[in-house]
Amino acid sequence: MSETVPNTTAPGRRSGGRVHRLALAGTLATVLGVSLVNGVTPAGAAEAPLSQSGKATASSSERGDLSAAAAIDGKENTRWSSAFSDPQWLQVDLGASKAIKKIVLKWENAYATAFTIQTSSGGGQWKTIHTTTAGKGGVQTLNVSATGRYVRLNTTRRSSQYGVSLWEFEVYGTGSGTATPRPSATPTTTPTTIPTKPAPTTATPPASGTNLPKGPVPPGAVRVAEFLAECPYTHRLPDDPIVMPGLSGGSHMHSFFGNTSTNADSDIKSLLKGGTTCSPKADLSSYWVPTLYSDDKPVEPTGTTFYYLGEGIKDELMAQTRPLPLGLRIVAGNAKATGVNDPTSSSRWSCLHAGEVGSSKNFVNCPAGKMLESYLDFPHCWNGKDLDSPDHKSHMSYPVNGACPASHPVIVPKLRQVLRYPVSGDPARFRLSSGPGYTMHADFFNAWPEAEMERRVRDCIRPIVKCGAGGTP
Repeated sequence: MSETVPNTTAPGRRSGGRVHRLALAGTLATVLGVSLVNGVTPAGAAEAPLSQSGKATASSSERGDLSAAAAIDGKENTRWSSAFSDPQWLQVDLGASKAIKKIVLKWENAYATAFTIQTSSGGGQWKTIHTTTAGKGGVQTLNVSATGRYVRLNTTRRSSQYGVSLWEFEVYGTGSGTATPRPSATPTTTPTTIPTKPAPTTATPPASGTNLPKGPVPPGAVRVAEFLAECPYTHRLPDDPIVMPGLSGGSHMHSFFGNTSTNADSDIKSLLKGGTTCSPKADLSSYWVPTLYSDDKPVEPTGTTFYYLGEGIKDELMAQTRPLPLGLRIVAGNAKATGVNDPTSSSRWSCLHAGEVGSSKNFVNCPAGKMLESYLDFPHCWNGKDLDSPDHKSHMSYPVNGACPASHPVIVPKLRQVLRYPVSGDPARFRLSSGPGYTMHADFFNAWPEAEMERRVRDCIRPIVKCGAGGTP
């Protein structure tokens, strides 16, 4: 979660060629050994920003996939974007106090015309090291001389009605040290349940204690707890092996991703014998959602990313994260939601590369050529015993104030589902098989082999390291 939204397709809202040309020029300059400021980078020694191994936080994020972490991941096709208001801030924790000599801001088209750069060694004491009141956007390289553990960009005036947005926030300097995770909390609203009949299944409760193994933090690792799976569409069936097991044709139409064998009779044994469209192939899990219709014709997403994240939990608790148990079933969202103001609806719709449209619980009107995007976060606090529950929700909970409640004490990775549909225009043309956009919901049947899930939790989530589909940084 990917907290990923969720970072495989560039959410380049309002982006133009200028930023990319300037960024490319900067990259070529580094390759050729030419500094963007006075001085020369030694030949053959590309300068790596201190910020890339740090921990980023922000005052706000426009969407889950436009989070602060995207501004320090070393990728110029991912970005942070704030809420549409002033002021805002973006901050990076370098892990230890270090000498800072240069800051590079690679703005997306929505930049700040007025901002300050501040540093701090902790204790809430900040020192302003740069002030701008006539910012022009693009790539800005600031020569500074400062020392601090925390570096903060404070924006006070936007260039447009949108938020402020950065492809990269790069802090350069000297010094070394292991990055120390910085606590954060992301409370999430807990949807109510959907009553259904099946009895719960149980699992062996995990052992108590918090002394769990975690992998090392590789040099230059991006400090975001994440791994992912890309699981394209497989098939459509009016089946639901969680809510209506054994009742073939008993559900509204669902679109399935990942495991190719999923039907009403699927259980963990059949899934482990099935094929998969996922990358990595190790993921035999099944994911499904109500089918989207445009002008009463089914439309399937062409982007299907499932992020496993360490979000919503304080960083100091991340080492307690346990693998998702084999056979765990989770439902997110509410197929019976009554409107956009229904608190049980947790759906979100937006437009890829058109962030000015914003997000809504219902369908949004995307400009021609843009894609309709859906993202949904699953609960990730488990009661430690039940693989399912009669309502398919009460065995799971969302965290509160950065921690799992006592009733659901086991932290597991948060699943964030991001789907991108190749449709745009008047949202009156769209419907789900379950109803309006705010009835979007999703089902997850975990069939990751236990060793693969354990490895990813050990190497990616617990040490707070961003991993790809292969489960490596």
